[in-house]
Amino acid sequence: MSLDTDADPPILPEGGPGEGRPYIIVVGNEKGGTGKSTTAMHLIVALAKLDFRLGSIDLDARQSTLSRYLANRREYAEESGEALEMPEHRSVLRSERELRSEAEAEDRDRLRGAFADLANCDFVVVDTPGSDAYLARLAHQHADTLITPINDSFLDIDVLAQIDRRRREVVAPSRYSQMVWEQNNRRVLSGQPPIDWVVMRNRLSHVEARNKREIAALLTQLAKRIGFRLAPGFGERVVYRELFLKGLTLLDLPEAEGPGLAPNPSHMAGRAEIRALLQTIGLSEKPPRAATTGGTTAAATTAADAEPPATLSNP
Repeated sequence: MSLDTDADPPILPEGGPGEGRPYIIVVGNEKGGTGKSTTAMHLIVALAKLDFRLGSIDLDARQSTLSRYLANRREYAEESGEALEMPEHRSVLRSERELRSEAEAEDRDRLRGAFADLANCDFVVVDTPGSDAYLARLAHQHADTLITPINDSFLDIDVLAQIDRRRREVVAPSRYSQMVWEQNNRRVLSGQPPIDWVVMRNRLSHVEARNKREIAALLTQLAKRIGFRLAPGFGERVVYRELFLKGLTLLDLPEAEGPGLAPNPSHMAGRAEIRALLQTIGLSEKPPRAATTGGTTAAATTAADAEPPATLSNP
């Protein structure tokens, strides 16, 4: 497949992360209900607690889950008096122009403006809609790390590949995987490093079952074929839904629910899952603020330096 590399030229400044621009983490999946916004929110808070300068962009402005999550967080902080970490946030609305070329040009300008507003951040976390939208494809093209949460079921693996249900084998990559490959090629041809694609199994059950083992085997097979890395995801916990109304994450909760009480095992396990995800991406330490060259902090290069990204293969 030949790509028109001039169709979607980069909208970020030239150079890699830390060379005049933030490190971009995109949370993407064309299927809704996989926990993208919950994943994005926990990444934002986790990185902020590590003292990184954080920016966030909500491209799913129609649902606005991440934006509402952050609004709830700001309101709770004001009411409770707690000092909660907040990113510099931007919400990008999809163009409503009828002519496709004009709509895409407006979308590009809006996303370029959001990135420009957040140019002084170390990291920018982008939450994308659960659909095949131009803004989402554009965000994928500019992802230094792409995190794709999927629910732990055969139904949700369809977002990555077509599966032979009887033989439990991968037949062909999905349209989403092909889209990621295409955006990765555009990125590489424009002189940027390849996307570090991380797939995380979300809403894992706490019961070891045959279905769970088969899904793990299929994802391992697909990871080798397409070129993504697998990361431990978040378990199925009611607390994630409960925290949304306050804008909180598991990282904001105290170790114990009261004086003299033992730590909540579910909360401890959840925090361990978040730390494991950060370690997989390559983020587990505070930024070396003193190590700067020409005014550019070394923090934004931490993830890129931690582990080379897998090479995406042509589906």
